[in-house]
Amino acid sequence: MGGPLRVVHYVNQFFGGIGGEDQAGVGVTVKPGAVGPGRALEAALGADARVEATIVCGDNFAGERAEDTARAIAEALDRLKPDVLVAGPAFASGRYGLACVLACQAARGRGVPAITAMHPDNPGVAVGRRDVCIVPTGTAATSMAAALAALAPLARRLGRGETLGPAEVEGYIGSGLRRVHDRGRPGYQRALDMLLDKLHGRPYRSEVPYAPPERVTPAPPLADLARARIAMVTTGGLVRKGNPDRQVSANAVRYHRHEVAELESLSPRDWEAYHAGYFNHIVNSNPNYILPLSFLRDLERQGRIGKVHEHIYALPGVSTPVAVSVGHGRRIAEDLKTGGVDGALLVAT
Repeated sequence: MGGPLRVVHYVNQFFGGIGGEDQAGVGVTVKPGAVGPGRALEAALGADARVEATIVCGDNFAGERAEDTARAIAEALDRLKPDVLVAGPAFASGRYGLACVLACQAARGRGVPAITAMHPDNPGVAVGRRDVCIVPTGTAATSMAAALAALAPLARRLGRGETLGPAEVEGYIGSGLRRVHDRGRPGYQRALDMLLDKLHGRPYRSEVPYAPPERVTPAPPLADLARARIAMVTTGGLVRKGNPDRQVSANAVRYHRHEVAELESLSPRDWEAYHAGYFNHIVNSNPNYILPLSFLRDLERQGRIGKVHEHIYALPGVSTPVAVSVGHGRRIAEDLKTGGVDGALLVAT
C-alpha cells in the first residue's frame, strides 16, 4: 500500500468541539482534517499517516437514532475512502462508548478496518467486543496520551491490512470467543506447573483471566442511632411523577437529589419508578417499597433514629459502568458529608 495511511476519526460532540450535554442531540457531521484529540492521534500514528477527516455525532443522537447514525457514517466513509477508522477513545463514558462501537460496526460493514478504545467497564465493551477491536483505557481523558499510545500502533497495522494476533499478546480486549488451540502440553501438566510456581514464589500466568473487584473497607457502626441523621440512596430509578427531571432509565450519567423534608411518605400520585432493569409496577403502586420514607418517619417519631435527612438520592443503576458508578458514589458521599449525615440506607432493587 503506497502513500500515507488515510485515517478517519470518529468523536462525539464534546471532543468534536461542538458542545457538552446541551449539544448531545446533534446529528452526524464531517469536518476536514484532525479535530481535538485527533491531532494527538495523528502525532501518535506517525509521519506517514494522516487524519483525513473527523466524523462528529452527538451521543444522544447516536443512541436514539442508531440506524440513521450508522447510515450517515457509512455514507461518509464511502466518500472518504479511508484505510482505517479510529473511534474515540471513549474512556468510561457509556453513551460515547456505545457510539464508538456503532461507528466501528458501520465501518466494518463497508469493508473498512476499525478500532476503538475505552475502559473495560464501559458498556460499549459488552456490546461490541465480539466484532470490534477495543483497546483498554483508563476511566477519564487524563489518560488520553497512554490510550493513544496503545491505540495508534494497532490502528496502523489494521490500516496496512495486517491481521492482529491474540488479544493477550497484542493488548486489546479479548472477544470472549473460544477457539480450539493446541498448547502443546495437557492441561493437568500446565496446571501443576502453575501450582508449583505459585508454591515456590515464582512468577506464573493463569490461563483464566480474573479481574478482582475493588475491596471497600466498611464504615464503623453508628455509635448512637437515636441521635443519627439518616439519608436514603436508591439505584432503583425513583423519579417524580412524569419524570420532569428527565432521568434516564439505564446507564446513569448523573444522580438526582430530591427534597423530602416536608413529606411523611412517598405517594404514587407524586412518585414512580423509571428503570429498565426490573418490573416497575409494584413500586409505582407504592414508591415506599423502593425508598422507605414512611418507615423511617415511623422510626424517627419513635426516637429510634435521630432525624431523616431532608434529601433523597436516586438514579438507575442498571447498565451503569462500574467506573461511572464510583464517580456517582463519591459525589453523593461528599454531599452527604456536607449535609451532616451520619449514615445512609442504600436500598436494593
